[in-house]
Amino acid sequence: MLERNWKVRFFPIWVGQQFSLFGSAIAQFALVWWLTQKTGSATVLATASLVAMLPQIVLGPFAGALIDRWNRRRVMIVADSFIALVSLGLALLFWAGKAEVWHIFLVKILRALGGAFHWPALAASISLMVPKDHLTRIAGLNQTLQGVRSIVTPPLAAFLLSLLPIPGILMIDVFTAFLGVVPLLFVFIPQPKMEGGRPSYFRELREGFRYVWNWRGLFYLLLGATLLNALLHPASSLLPLLVSKHFGKGALELGMLEAALGFGTIAGGLILSVWGGFKRRIYTSFFGMLGMGMGFLFLGLIPAWLFLGAVGAHVFIGIMGPILNGPLVAIIQAAVAPEMQGRVFSIIETLATGASPLGLAIAGPVADLFGIQIWFILGGMSLLLMGVVGFFIPALVRIEEGPKKESSRDLSSLSPPG
Repeated sequence: MLERNWKVRFFPIWVGQQFSLFGSAIAQFALVWWLTQKTGSATVLATASLVAMLPQIVLGPFAGALIDRWNRRRVMIVADSFIALVSLGLALLFWAGKAEVWHIFLVKILRALGGAFHWPALAASISLMVPKDHLTRIAGLNQTLQGVRSIVTPPLAAFLLSLLPIPGILMIDVFTAFLGVVPLLFVFIPQPKMEGGRPSYFRELREGFRYVWNWRGLFYLLLGATLLNALLHPASSLLPLLVSKHFGKGALELGMLEAALGFGTIAGGLILSVWGGFKRRIYTSFFGMLGMGMGFLFLGLIPAWLFLGAVGAHVFIGIMGPILNGPLVAIIQAAVAPEMQGRVFSIIETLATGASPLGLAIAGPVADLFGIQIWFILGGMSLLLMGVVGFFIPALVRIEEGPKKESSRDLSSLSPPG
């Protein structure tokens, strides 16, 4: 039944969520621009980004255990509706002329709180709606739309800001959230089956961490992803300085690099959605890791006179991004026990989010000491090293076979079938 009818159930939800994501991206752009005009402070902008990370870092694993206990469709409905209500409340404050900077900080925290529940619930539901042999293609499609958003959102949001006040932009976010919720009200989403009685919340919380710790392949995967995020996020944040200080260029050239990355991401996502990757999904990720490593290393070594080479490198990095990331999501959706996926995806998001502030905290001093390009060199070398070493780690190569049955007596019942 899943093989025949899965598209009818899945794509209405998927389309609705894409509308919701576009609306949220436009609203976030508008709020950042308002903060920029209101304060002109880099500290305020950095603080706004930091406070948006806190709910996931602090509450992520706790939210994951709740997602695995609750009906995931209802979790998504409540989370989307909550985020929409937060945007509506902020719109009312702007209409009343009462909006302050601290309101934006609070809104970012509340929206991130809703996101801490929404994304893991959605990711954990996809594996129960999409056949396993299509998961990589769906991941590629998601990466394609992410690239489209990165290109379309800034100019579209800027255009809308020329036509509408901030409350009008926020109402767009409310409307697109409504489009995301409506399909969830009518489309059935399977729920993981639980055998026996329901254990206590804190026992399930502990089981989530033990599940990741005892599954060596998954643990190594998360450890590598966390390290790479700590290295690559600073490189992305330092891109404006690379353009201005190393290449001696301006805002137009920075826009060219960002657009090149977006177009590359669209191309990479389309390639992955059509190709589907190697039979072993992890090999596809290793291939993307090696390719992205070469792109970052090239950016770190490229001479100042070869700016067009940097544009080409960004297109290449964009292509390799979905090749690297898409299969990793599909691996987890296919191999992790359905009743554990809320906790696992929440742990992933927490580690990835938590690594960013750590990398950003040391990015400036290291770049001041060794130069802007050092982060691109470090990121590229790390990607190449991990991509090569990964082929020689049996636990990683065999990650799609699931956790070993003998890893823990208590966890044996949580191993995925087959």
